[in-house]
Amino acid sequence: MKFGDLLGMSISSLWRRKLRTILTILGVVIGTASIVVMISLGLGLDRAQMQQIEQYGGLTTINVRSNEGGYSYFGGGVMIESASSDSGSSSSSSSEPVRIDDAAIEALSKLEHVKSVAPILQMSVMARQGVYEAYINLVGTTVESLEGMNIELAEGSTLPVSETELELLYGNTVVTDFYNSKTNQYYWETGVLPDVDLMNDPVFMIFDTDAYWNSKYGGTDENGNPYKAPKKYIMNACGMTAGGPEDYNGDASYQVYCNVEALKTQLKKVFKGKVIPGQPQTKAGKPYKEIYYNRAEVKVTDMKYMEEVQEVIRGMGYSADSNIEWINQMREQSRSIQAALGGIGAVSLFVAAIGIANTMMMSIYERTKEIGVIKVLGCDLSNIRNMFLSEAAFIGLIGGAIGLILSFIISTIINVVMQGSYMANISYIPLWLVLIALAFSILVGMLSGLFPALRAMRLSPLAAIRNE
Repeated sequence: MKFGDLLGMSISSLWRRKLRTILTILGVVIGTASIVVMISLGLGLDRAQMQQIEQYGGLTTINVRSNEGGYSYFGGGVMIESASSDSGSSSSSSSEPVRIDDAAIEALSKLEHVKSVAPILQMSVMARQGVYEAYINLVGTTVESLEGMNIELAEGSTLPVSETELELLYGNTVVTDFYNSKTNQYYWETGVLPDVDLMNDPVFMIFDTDAYWNSKYGGTDENGNPYKAPKKYIMNACGMTAGGPEDYNGDASYQVYCNVEALKTQLKKVFKGKVIPGQPQTKAGKPYKEIYYNRAEVKVTDMKYMEEVQEVIRGMGYSADSNIEWINQMREQSRSIQAALGGIGAVSLFVAAIGIANTMMMSIYERTKEIGVIKVLGCDLSNIRNMFLSEAAFIGLIGGAIGLILSFIISTIINVVMQGSYMANISYIPLWLVLIALAFSILVGMLSGLFPALRAMRLSPLAAIRNE
């Protein structure tokens, strides 16, 4: 019997019992839609978590910090316990400081599986414009690192590329950090945006903030001399990130970026012969000739090498942390959630499978004489089996296809309802899920029809013909 004839007989048989067929297909529709929607929620949650992690440091980024005798060194003189002290390496237990300089950046860039290394130099400075002033976090890094952030600019047309002149790239929320120096009121208190134009009006920067406050309130130095007011520097803006004053788009929203080489040049000029705030100093209280970086961002070629590279860096004596532990934990939770949700949906499809088997068994009882005639005419037993299997597969195919359409409708409704919340686009149906769901529904149909098909093959031809 040709496949076309077999398929025609199967469709004709199902069509003769339209109501029963429709109800059986409906069970497959509900089962398929349940599984797809449930799994899509798990996938959407996993994707949302990954996007959130990407905003908070990236999926393949390792933050490397100096190790000051078992402690990580941050700008502003802040010291925290180093993660490398728990790594068990001999270098981590040393009391000798391991700092990040240009030589360290070069050594890190030569490590296996490392794509790039970007030095980070941070400095807290005071910005003033008219009666408004603010403490801003100045972050110096490389042009390549800034380009890798894919920062969208609202104003300006370039990133701070100059290594001699300090150009600033402002985050879109930086303006809300300014407060009125006369009333000491911030934007979050008044609800009125400060009259500050960072792009077009001159902004004065004070790098030596300690000297500024000491001179303002009559402080004296170690020799008893009153502090002199520090020099103010006019800084040029090269751009501002896209977004409103309250739109958060990752770190770029509230940071002020500049070229790290230009920042080093500026700091050497401002603090000539003095210790730069946040920089280490000798036992005699003198500054080092070299400016050390607060940290370095190491980009790894693939996420699977993150832990390996991280351990190598810790073995070098540095503190190294990343999001990989968080990612692994999130993935474990995501797999558990997807398995639970998929199991709930699978119950519906299991019920549908029982319905398919019942439909096929009823079909055998109603077509016993037809089966007997086919056998007497010499039709191969495999053709009888394939006829019933094709009917069951056809039910699975139609039910799966309609179930997928229903899944997309439900998924769209869920995403529309959740729009505007942090769980937006929580339902995500990729192409591979569509293909697997369709194949699975056909397979379930065929498995459900296998026993009835085998039963039809075992029917006695003479007994089947005599059956009324």
